[in-house]
Amino acid sequence: MMSQNNYTVGVQPRCYALVPAAGIGSRSGAEGPKQYVPLAGRPMMAHTLSALARVPGLAATLVVLAPDDDLFEGAMPEFVGETSWLARCGGASRAETVANGLRELLARGAQPHDWVLVHDAARCLLRPEWVERLITACEADEVGGLLAQPLADTLKASNQGRVASTISRAEKWAAQTPQMFRLGLLMPALAHAGESITDEASAIEALGHSPLLVECSIENFKVTWPEDFALAERLLSTRS
Repeated sequence: MMSQNNYTVGVQPRCYALVPAAGIGSRSGAEGPKQYVPLAGRPMMAHTLSALARVPGLAATLVVLAPDDDLFEGAMPEFVGETSWLARCGGASRAETVANGLRELLARGAQPHDWVLVHDAARCLLRPEWVERLITACEADEVGGLLAQPLADTLKASNQGRVASTISRAEKWAAQTPQMFRLGLLMPALAHAGESITDEASAIEALGHSPLLVECSIENFKVTWPEDFALAERLLSTRS
């Protein structure tokens, strides 16, 4: 296992974005992978990648696709250039796709002390300033962190469609992305946690670390359910 402390002294860490985009979005009701569904005149993932391209602190953005993805280049012709990287090495789960992406970053010259910001392709309302806020908050942190939002709704636990109990919302946050961790910590964390985890912070927590929570907007939601598409399109259409 790579130790979190095995970093080259005096070397300024770089920041890479990693966008896992190998899933099919089965909950969305869309025909085909949801990341290619048009929103406000562009494929959903095009909005995501456009926001990341406007973050000044990123060394490169790696998009990880399914091996049989034949849609990306036609849908996103603007994703070109020295800092726009593509790899068709996605796995059967998000964790496997991210782990494969980390190995690809290493193969392309990333180092264990470098930061990786993993971001959902379906969080297409991302703003560059939110990513900059995360980088500023985490770049001196020993663990790293994630964008998130404090919960405002009352939470209910259910049992066969009926309320079983009310859960206190105190100290509860909704996790978002990007989630920013050093490559040399995230890779062994994912290997240790297995493929059932749904975000990178969970893997880091499983090693006994406490990621930093960086407050973000409710607009940074993940397009998941059928009604989310219309909401995301309305919000994107109102942006200048």
